[in-house]
Amino acid sequence: MIGTQPLITRRDMIHCALCDGAPCDAACRAGLRPAELLRSIWFDNEQCAAGRLPGEVPCVSCDAPCEHSCVRPGAVPVRSLVKRLAGEVRPVTETLRPLEENRLKCELCGIPLENPFLLSSSVVGSTYEMCARAFRAGWAGVCFKTVCTLDIHEASPRFSAIRGSDGGIIGFKNIEQLSDHSVAENMAIFRRLKKEYPGKAVIASIMGRDEAEWGTLATLCEENGADALELNFSCPNMAEGGMGSAIGEVPELVERYTASAKRACSIPVLAKLTPNVAAMSPAAEAARRGGADGISAINTIKSIVGVNLHSYVSSPAVHGNSAVGGYSGQAVKPIALRFIAELAKNPRLSGMHLSAIGGVETWRDALEYILLGGETVQVTTAVMQYGYRIIDDLKDGLNLYLTEKGFASVSEAVGLGLDSVDATTDALERDTVVYPRFLREKCIGCGRCALSCGDGGHQAIRLDAARRPVLDAGRCVGCHLCVLVCPQRAIVPGRKRTGKPAAES
Repeated sequence: MIGTQPLITRRDMIHCALCDGAPCDAACRAGLRPAELLRSIWFDNEQCAAGRLPGEVPCVSCDAPCEHSCVRPGAVPVRSLVKRLAGEVRPVTETLRPLEENRLKCELCGIPLENPFLLSSSVVGSTYEMCARAFRAGWAGVCFKTVCTLDIHEASPRFSAIRGSDGGIIGFKNIEQLSDHSVAENMAIFRRLKKEYPGKAVIASIMGRDEAEWGTLATLCEENGADALELNFSCPNMAEGGMGSAIGEVPELVERYTASAKRACSIPVLAKLTPNVAAMSPAAEAARRGGADGISAINTIKSIVGVNLHSYVSSPAVHGNSAVGGYSGQAVKPIALRFIAELAKNPRLSGMHLSAIGGVETWRDALEYILLGGETVQVTTAVMQYGYRIIDDLKDGLNLYLTEKGFASVSEAVGLGLDSVDATTDALERDTVVYPRFLREKCIGCGRCALSCGDGGHQAIRLDAARRPVLDAGRCVGCHLCVLVCPQRAIVPGRKRTGKPAAES
């Protein structure tokens, strides 16, 4: 059941603010911790939420103090959602939520990990206190914010975003640079983290200005406890002066600097590559020639976001100016998946560890990367929005999926989706049409399907006198635009046809 569409979605709780220290938890007299249940729904983990409910859910006769205490009083149907978890989700849940997490254990180039989830190199892993809190929350490791010898002074503001129709962030831009701590300060953090959290992985991201500096930083990080290195060849905000993504775009430089770092240490080395290229394989193959043990991908995409119509300055505006910056968040996931699949299918990279990055919010997002060859998954933007606490649902959801599928280890799922991926559309079968099927009981007669099909498709849908859609199979080509635009999700894939079209239905 876990592979199907959730019965309860974000749309059902769209006004929930996902509060920190949520008032609804404190108000619940039955101690159900409704905020955690709602958060699990938000992160596509409704089955695990239902599994945490007691046998008898006391919400039926409750006067819903959780809803009255909400920061948006009455806006979130907490009681109804909990009852739906008990009445709709729990009865069809086939597998109990597993309590042990052994299936999540994996490794990164021989480094044991308790699960595949890492913080990616960014502000979310930039101090001892932050990493310690993340480790206590359940993250397996951190790729620490990039260590360099530069004197970093950040701009303010340095973030901007593109929001969806519900107000949530779908695309995130940053013009942030590297760690603003000195090399010595960062080395002290590594030593303390390894002393106090020996079971967690500390991966040191580094960026040098020449071969000697790449080697020096690699040696220092190993000497101070780093388990592995991640070579930052991809930061779009550090391209000036031949650094960052300016390196990742030139395979010869990737090979040279990878070799410099590899010669200077004995710990595993991953090359973090830029997506600001047509293909990533040339740089990845260069990293392998330089001795890299793995690849991290992707870093952020060069972007311009939101031009102010009055000042004519793009966002974020810093004293009347802005800059091209790095784009991340859910919007980049399709691009990142494409690059991960490219690398995983390249036989010249066989055996290299792939650490996948880009737009991960839910366990489903993470699993998509795993199915396309990612062996570990790194997260930043979702943590910036929702906090380290998202690790609970990342682990629970993935663990339940692995249990339902009968996998003994997450490694058994790595790459299972690669055979279905082709670089072009030439190999696709083109003689079958999959017609849409209208779920009459869910249709509200809005006409969006007919409008989109008429103005953006093949004029195959009309509304009858009762404002219900009728399909002209003679015109329908099975593009499924109607499936995507229906606000009620009342259109699903239906019967298939090979050969001549059927009559109107």
